[in-house]
Amino acid sequence: MAPTFVRTPPPWFRIVAILFLLWGVAGVFAFYSQVTLGPAALAAMGEADRRFHASLPHWFAWVYGIATWSGLFGSIALLLGRRWAGGLFAASLLAVAIQFGWVFAATDLVARKGAAATVPFPLVIFAIALWQLAVARQGIARGWLR
Repeated sequence: MAPTFVRTPPPWFRIVAILFLLWGVAGVFAFYSQVTLGPAALAAMGEADRRFHASLPHWFAWVYGIATWSGLFGSIALLLGRRWAGGLFAASLLAVAIQFGWVFAATDLVARKGAAATVPFPLVIFAIALWQLAVARQGIARGWLR
């Protein structure tokens, strides 16, 4: 039987995983806030925002949930040193792409609010999802995740 080598990840790996965990908690909080939006919060919105929220298809909440929860669980898996973090981050990235792809392709949000107000944050979210997947793949390739 060959000896088993345990590769210890560098310190930055754990720091990044903790930052991803905090990002995941914030994402799940945003998801929860949206799916539990009550009448008072809807009444406080402008008419166009109320219409936008009402126009979201039922599947949208599921995709949003997959994007946020798989990102959070992927971060936990990364901290635990588990290689399945990569699959969870891939699911999150795909869900983010579907979520924002639909918003930008099927709604008038950009035309109504302008690209400067609507595009940057989704791009940041997508970039972080890509980064999460890249870090997990690097961890798998270098033997830091088992």
